[in-house]
Amino acid sequence: MYYLKDGVGKIKGMKWPAAILAVLFAIFAILASFGIGNMGQINKITLNMESAFFSNVEWTVGGINMINLIIGLVLLILGALIIIGGLQRIAAVAERVVPFMAVAYIVFGLIAVGIHYDLIIPAFKSIFTHAFGVKALAGGVTGAALKLVVVQGCKRGVFSNEAGLGSSVMVHSSSNVKEPVKQGMWGIFEVFFDTMVVCTMTALIALTSGMINLDTGVVNEGVSDATLISKAFGGVFGQVGEWFVAIAMLLFAFTTVLGWSQYGSKAVEYLFGVKGVKVYKVIFVLMIVSGALMTSSLAWDISDTFNGLMMVPNLIAVLILSPLVFKITRNYINRKIKGKDEKPMYSFDPEIQAAAEASNSDDIIE
Repeated sequence: MYYLKDGVGKIKGMKWPAAILAVLFAIFAILASFGIGNMGQINKITLNMESAFFSNVEWTVGGINMINLIIGLVLLILGALIIIGGLQRIAAVAERVVPFMAVAYIVFGLIAVGIHYDLIIPAFKSIFTHAFGVKALAGGVTGAALKLVVVQGCKRGVFSNEAGLGSSVMVHSSSNVKEPVKQGMWGIFEVFFDTMVVCTMTALIALTSGMINLDTGVVNEGVSDATLISKAFGGVFGQVGEWFVAIAMLLFAFTTVLGWSQYGSKAVEYLFGVKGVKVYKVIFVLMIVSGALMTSSLAWDISDTFNGLMMVPNLIAVLILSPLVFKITRNYINRKIKGKDEKPMYSFDPEIQAAAEASNSDDIIE
């Protein structure tokens, strides 16, 4: 919101358009926090927990799955303790455990793929066959399949790495680096690693697991999109594999919920002030139960819709400011990589530039 208002807004003639973009972004960020940042994440936690630990339990009252309701209520209580009650000890434990779980996921994922190494080449063949085969070509010619592929690719890509949403700006902006390009490089790296490394590995886990027919692309009966990886791990490591994925999903997704509650809070604060944040947090926590009870497809649709809205004002500003980004990046590369003697560009804002230069001079003296 602030880079839209203060960054784009300082371009001649862009003060009011920038202010409008900032307000729109804040509104859409609040909506997105309920989708990708809450209900979508909670839904995946619930489905995987139910599949791993309560697959043999059928308990429905009035059309409501009571297992899902109980999981949702437990998550609601945990969320309320941290988000509303400020009990950061639980969040701190989760933050410390998540990096170890991420490493463990990669290690066990590589083992799962390695065990089925003979299916790696057929898996890649299946990917390219379905993407560029006769059926895909025919659909591409008509435009229908091409549209579907592009839409689904953009939806899942955004859900995976949040590239283009503007949400990660709220995290990166809290860093204390002087060089904006350096922080931007980390932003590029996280998108690359998440999409090209982790997502590719996850695809291979699924395709080499035997849970998907490589010729038809049809998922085996009894396996849903939400529990596919859990079942794939279960096929290699037994029940423990399913438990591991369910717990990993709990930690990954729940910490994402906590992060997005902060994003939404900042957006609410921008629009309504600090007092509005308290009301927002209560609503945000109550929506956790909705995520646990709704269908997976509905959770995806809500997330995708709000994500799309959130991207619009952000990408407009990205295009407007891209010449400035190119200029600062070129300056950084010339100094750090090519070794040219150029004056560092820390910011387009004269006051911030002067402060950064003064701070840099102090560091040199020390």
